[in-house]
Amino acid sequence: MNQPTMAQLVGPLRKELADSLSSCRVLVVGAGGIGCELLKNLVLAGFKNIEVIDLDTIDVSNLNRQFLFQKKHVGKSKAQVAKESVLRFCPSANITAYHDSIMNPDYNVEFFRNFQLVMNALDNRAARNHVNRMCLAADIPLIESGTAGYLGQVTVIKKGQTECYECQPKPTQKTFPGCTIRNTPSEPIHCIVWAKYLFNQLFGEEDADQEVSPDTADPEAAWNPADAAARATASDQDGDIKRVSTKEWARSTGYDPVKLFNKLFKDDIMYLLTMDKLWKKRKAPLPLDWTEIQQIESSQEEACGTGLKDQHVLGVQGYAQLFRRSVETLRSQLIEKGEGAELVWDKDDPPAMDFVTAAANLRMNVFSMNMKSRFDVKSMAGNIIPAIATTNAVIAGLIVLEALKILNSDFDQCRTVNLRCYSFDTLKPELHHVLSYLTYLCICFSHLV
Repeated sequence: MNQPTMAQLVGPLRKELADSLSSCRVLVVGAGGIGCELLKNLVLAGFKNIEVIDLDTIDVSNLNRQFLFQKKHVGKSKAQVAKESVLRFCPSANITAYHDSIMNPDYNVEFFRNFQLVMNALDNRAARNHVNRMCLAADIPLIESGTAGYLGQVTVIKKGQTECYECQPKPTQKTFPGCTIRNTPSEPIHCIVWAKYLFNQLFGEEDADQEVSPDTADPEAAWNPADAAARATASDQDGDIKRVSTKEWARSTGYDPVKLFNKLFKDDIMYLLTMDKLWKKRKAPLPLDWTEIQQIESSQEEACGTGLKDQHVLGVQGYAQLFRRSVETLRSQLIEKGEGAELVWDKDDPPAMDFVTAAANLRMNVFSMNMKSRFDVKSMAGNIIPAIATTNAVIAGLIVLEALKILNSDFDQCRTVNLRCYSFDTLKPELHHVLSYLTYLCICFSHLV
């Protein structure tokens, strides 16, 4: 009678699967919040041949959740630094980094056919759509992922077996790349997010994630390959960039509404115009000057819209005056609270809502968008979701689990996983295994760094 043979194991994996991990080539698109966690998980799970691509450079605001980066790396290529950081604790890995856009024509269908698996760790829909189409054309499995606050999703896309990323309409995006908010807004929501960030930078608790000044490290402003290469290999002296506090500057002016207005909507915009590569395919912004706006005849400034007052859309002069009044009111509230006081933004607080409405609409005007009513701004401003580091970590772990199924040819076991907030006691048994696996990876990582 034949005795059943025991499967050979390499760590927690069968030997055949472990060998597959070490030999297959995978592409990681994005080296940000999810991407950093994913690269760490991949090498600790046994993946050896990894290529990672990201156009972005490291900003101070990334350091609280993108743990492969340090302060000295600010201004450098995310992909290149992520590669170097991972190789420090897994030198046997073969990692290739590209400081470039995945939408560059060089990364065509033939490029995608070089991989057994593609994993998305992106933060914008246009790039997700592009990678989805490339993988379908190349017939390569794609693991799509995303997070929004405490929510997250991982799904496997395989031509002929699953629906693709664009098969179902997607809800409005609620998290946005920093360079879009600071340099190249294209939708009203981008201006509203910027205005909320501005409120905190001026009157609330300052957050490096919510910088509003022009982003001088915008990778798109340095599109030339030579510039990109220089940025990717920048010396350590280029890191550790010192930032001027928006709040300190505002305090030095006594929160003068006119000076604030001219800095935000004139001086900063004129600086953006010097980054001329941003405007080759976009309409350039138009700076606003306080003095010139005050000379607009009131007959040209009639409010548009019907119904309630909050549903009216004011003109530029009207929003400039609303900006002035709201700044003066918020300044008085700070003085009343005393030295070192901070205000908390609340959509139901009239002065705070007036400030965001005015600032957002003035920026919309600068970037040639149709302005919005206070009612519309309020509905959008109350529905913006921040990035959460722990969500990125869990989603990255789930991506690896789906990758193991694909490489084991268990496509029928692949699932779309939606992350929600539950207590541990209510988790399904399979999610206990996910948490156990993540714990295993964390223990391994703690011993290697």
